[in-house]
Amino acid sequence: MPAKVYTDKDADLGVLKNKTLAVLGFGSQGHAHALNLKDSGLKVIIGLYEGSKSIPVAQEKGFEVFTAAEAVKRADVIFVALPDTKQAAAYKKDIEPNLTKGKTLLFSHGFSIHFKTIVPPKNIDVILVAPKGPGHIVRRQYTEGKGVPALIAVYQNPGKQAKKVALAWAKGIGGARAGVLETTFKEETETDLFGEQTVLCGGASALVQAGYEVLVEAGYQPEMAYFECLHELKLIVDLMNEAGISGMRFSISETAKWGDVSVGPKIIDASVKKRMKAALKDIQTGKFAKGWVKEYETGYKKYNALMKKGEQHGIEKTGERLRGLMPWMKKRSIKGAQAAY
Repeated sequence: MPAKVYTDKDADLGVLKNKTLAVLGFGSQGHAHALNLKDSGLKVIIGLYEGSKSIPVAQEKGFEVFTAAEAVKRADVIFVALPDTKQAAAYKKDIEPNLTKGKTLLFSHGFSIHFKTIVPPKNIDVILVAPKGPGHIVRRQYTEGKGVPALIAVYQNPGKQAKKVALAWAKGIGGARAGVLETTFKEETETDLFGEQTVLCGGASALVQAGYEVLVEAGYQPEMAYFECLHELKLIVDLMNEAGISGMRFSISETAKWGDVSVGPKIIDASVKKRMKAALKDIQTGKFAKGWVKEYETGYKKYNALMKKGEQHGIEKTGERLRGLMPWMKKRSIKGAQAAY
């Protein structure tokens, strides 16, 4: 049975009126939620660690900024908009000592709650509101009078208002304009990690790199390999996004269609699906989460080495040069780019 889609008429912003909403962190999601909620007429404060580069940025946008601990004390609903690996330490130091009965903890990803790096007291509501888009899109869509679809979930509900608060928050950030679906912390966390690892980030980047390598090793020009294995991927993904896989196939040549349906399943075959299932198992059992937390605790050594190796791949140099020939394309430099928290 299809999931129920909640819209603006199902959510009441009044649930959050006369409440103080704290956003801890002012990065991608944090700044978008804070600005959208403020523009929806709600009282929002920001919690940041002392010395954070985001303090003047948040103040410039018209927010009162407090230490994380003070923000938790003052707030009724606390959005933990920090990276997964940093949430546990922030919880112990700033959040937990200042949580009192009746407050609500809100997350946009279920990692810390589901894998129990944070174990909240039983007398507070714990909810999730997760827009299905990056923060800058959440903000832009809101300012254009539209919204990004969002997921909500309830983990604890002693106050008996958790779902209403989640729906109101989703409405406040513009999500209910598009549609809100209900899930669980477990389902959101495990499917999100699986998608990132096997298809969206891990699967796609490994597929692109492997295709590029095969062509270059066979003696074709790196530029041709880049165009065929990376540049044109956006066109295909956009078509899928707009019309589904069948819609994408409708828009490509018969030759491309035949190659798609006859060769694609030989590349992404049963052995790949088997390894995907193994990756899902590692997510479900907590093995991935434990390994990731350990990686953070030991200083990101393997993570940094693998990131550096990826940056040195031949496709990066070729791509940088070719993107320079495309003035219409929005370009991003990874050098020095870091989300602010």
